[in-house]
Amino acid sequence: MKNSMPHWICAALILAACRLQAAPPNWDEWKPLLGSWTAGESAGAPGKASAGLCSFSLDLQDQVILRKNHAEYPAANGRPATVHDDWMMIFQRGSAVRAFYYDSEGHEIDYAVSWNRQSKTWQFLSDASSSAPRYRLTYVLTPPQELKLKFEIAPPGKPEDFKTYIEATLAKKS
Repeated sequence: MKNSMPHWICAALILAACRLQAAPPNWDEWKPLLGSWTAGESAGAPGKASAGLCSFSLDLQDQVILRKNHAEYPAANGRPATVHDDWMMIFQRGSAVRAFYYDSEGHEIDYAVSWNRQSKTWQFLSDASSSAPRYRLTYVLTPPQELKLKFEIAPPGKPEDFKTYIEATLAKKS
């Protein structure tokens, strides 16, 4: 008896069914970040933030982590007061963790993400380019319930010449 469906179609349907039933990614190493964080000390090119809030939450039926950030900067040195909002979706692609960032100023950044269990450090690193800046965002969890943030930028063509743009300390809300 001849099968009326080509083998490659059967394989594709089985693969699609398995993908639909796949377990959500394992976010265990990210659990310390989940929740809301308030801005404490900060410094950098935009100035010292007067207010800020950051949150990490599981979303899309635990398939991704969504980070939302809000920072307010008072007028200083002839600059007007500003508000900065951004979000980042953290997701797994195969065995790699990736992130996509978008902010209220129109910046988009694709990141490769790494985690160091010993130092409790999460690092987001954009790809190197000869024609665009490179970005590095680092979070370090420190006791008791503090999160140190550092955002650095390297100029085009100098992918390892990072300069600090913002540093901040966040405190976890109860």
